Amino acid sequence: MKKCLVFVVLLSGTIVSKANIRLPNVINNNMVLQQQSGVKLWGWAGPAEKVYITTSWNNKLDSTIATRDANWMITLQTPAAGGPYTIILKGGNTIVLNNVLIGEVWVCSGQSNMEMNYGWGLPDIKAALPTCANSNIRFFTIPKTTSKYPQDNCGGEWLNCDSNTLKNFSAVAYFVGKKLNGNLNVPIGLISTNWGGTPAETWAEAEAINNDKELKTAAEKLQPYDWWPYASGAAFNGMVAPITNYNIAGAIWYQGESNTISPDTYSKLLTTMIGTWRKAWNKAFPFYYVQIAPYTYDIKFVSAIVREQQTKAMAFPNVGLVVITDLVDNVKDIHPKNKLDVGNRLANWALAETYRKEGIVYKSPMYKSMEVQRNKAIITFDNAPNGLKASDQYISEIYIAGPDKVFFGATAKIEKNKLIVSSPEVSNPAAVRFAFSNAAIGNLFSKEGLPVNPFRTDDWELNRGKE
Repeated sequence: MKKCLVFVVLLSGTIVSKANIRLPNVINNNMVLQQQSGVKLWGWAGPAEKVYITTSWNNKLDSTIATRDANWMITLQTPAAGGPYTIILKGGNTIVLNNVLIGEVWVCSGQSNMEMNYGWGLPDIKAALPTCANSNIRFFTIPKTTSKYPQDNCGGEWLNCDSNTLKNFSAVAYFVGKKLNGNLNVPIGLISTNWGGTPAETWAEAEAINNDKELKTAAEKLQPYDWWPYASGAAFNGMVAPITNYNIAGAIWYQGESNTISPDTYSKLLTTMIGTWRKAWNKAFPFYYVQIAPYTYDIKFVSAIVREQQTKAMAFPNVGLVVITDLVDNVKDIHPKNKLDVGNRLANWALAETYRKEGIVYKSPMYKSMEVQRNKAIITFDNAPNGLKASDQYISEIYIAGPDKVFFGATAKIEKNKLIVSSPEVSNPAAVRFAFSNAAIGNLFSKEGLPVNPFRTDDWELNRGKE
């Protein structure tokens, strides 16, 4: 029997196998890239494959090499707002990205009030459809997706704003984008990533929730439903992580209703979530959010506490709060239909704080301090330089209590940016509350028309029985 000798020849050197370049969905035709910044392009290719990139805004040839894991990434500098531009990528294949704009990019997230669109019967969106077409406003909607681990891609495509695409896009996000585009005169890219009913825990990195005893305990109280996830990190992994390489100007947020089950921890939860986002993007971008609206919850004070917690979160760096207690016409509907004014108020925060536009009134009056003079409580407010006003003859939803902690309806008189509060039943004031209940709609405003933020001056234990 003959034996076969097998000779193995070892070749020195490197064999590079070429494969088609692939891109994540968010890097595609019609996208908007953040202006005057370093933006990342990334994707997949053969290991050690060289990828060449040319952009039409500078016609410069750049290149990078894919890792052994078949990933590649490159950072390019973008010019001032403009376009459309073309980006050509070459490797084992060639990809040409067309109709690319340079401008301002905002992530728009939250639960159902951010998700609401034309299909919810919103009159302001219906009115906007005939004239909404604007190729300088682009939409990218991430489909509802969860994962146990952070993902590197998601569904979605960049679309021009027109009467068809707007019907399926977040109304609040659109009105923010429309106002920014009109005031800045630059292209606006809006990335909508939202899911009705979701608690904030699912939008934060799971590790940040699970490593904090207080937040983890609150998360364990969440009730599972068939229509949305509740596990910490699930939506973050599927709907935020895939876009964290994509440079953005900032984020807007409308959420909180699903966290009324554990309202006392919402400030910590929200700021923790913001922190995980900023860490993932490696950027301390601005974060502007909407206070939840008055609504008749079954348990007393739960939404009042969430609103109080949302106010408390204002101490976190580079955030802004939009108060919308005046934009509700039915406190038995958790989905107020006025999204135009919500979007405009969010945009005003961005215009004033992010883009430094002057002359914009964007901050609601906030409780500052209380002083007692005999039988009167003197309440002073921030953000009311021209004073306060009431929309009716009498100021409603204001209450006063003495040391016995029994509250009575109060009379209030406006003196510039102060409120003089009293009641014949209270001779020694100890606390004042304004619009501090689940469904309260106050009628107190700044002279410029922004509603006074609901508040209480006390920190007494609340009766959280059934309404």
